[in-house]
Amino acid sequence: MNQAIRELLEKLNHRPFQKRDGSRASVFEKIERAALLPLPTERFDMSQWSYARVNIDYHIAFDHNFYSVPYSLVHERVEVRSTPTTIEIFHQGQRVASHARGRGKDQAITQNEHRPKSHRAHLEWTPTRIVHWAEQIGPHTARLIERILSEKPHPEMGYRSCLGIIRLADRYSSTRMEAAALRALESNACRLKSVESILKNSLDQQPFTALPSLPPPPPHDNIRGGEYFE
Repeated sequence: MNQAIRELLEKLNHRPFQKRDGSRASVFEKIERAALLPLPTERFDMSQWSYARVNIDYHIAFDHNFYSVPYSLVHERVEVRSTPTTIEIFHQGQRVASHARGRGKDQAITQNEHRPKSHRAHLEWTPTRIVHWAEQIGPHTARLIERILSEKPHPEMGYRSCLGIIRLADRYSSTRMEAAALRALESNACRLKSVESILKNSLDQQPFTALPSLPPPPPHDNIRGGEYFE
């Protein structure tokens, strides 16, 4: 179809005008060609704009992932320009961050220069303070918070999940939160969404049964064992 259209277009452009001299092709060569500008060096990317709020971990949430901005913008409202390959973040019309778009889920995409340069810059939010809040709910919740913080490359990357867990105690009660935290620790499900699911489905009120340990594999020449890699 494209080939047929191309041939017909060529005929149409060279067809003489009915009421004046020349054709579309001759007008293009005489007037328009000299006015043409070069094509852009980069292909045009379709983009979408949206708004986001910077969390205390200096990341914004966008499309199931988290992107860092300079720490000084904590709590600020920013604009997000997204393309299939990039995420650009603007504050008051100025671009403050640019990231390659993440393709996974729940990934934290962080630039080191966005982190606070001094501990005094974020005394308001420290792991110790967040763990202390969790201790007011109970020891299991505090252990859960400590574990989440310890598993992050930078503790502040876990603040969002930790504060979400602490807020769950207001919704479900401290007693249920403690039971849910214990279940999350025992089942190695130490994520905010996992704890939410435990509480939503009342699994915290049911006895926890650990999965039985698997029997050791039978001896075989092709099974080398852990000591082989030491």
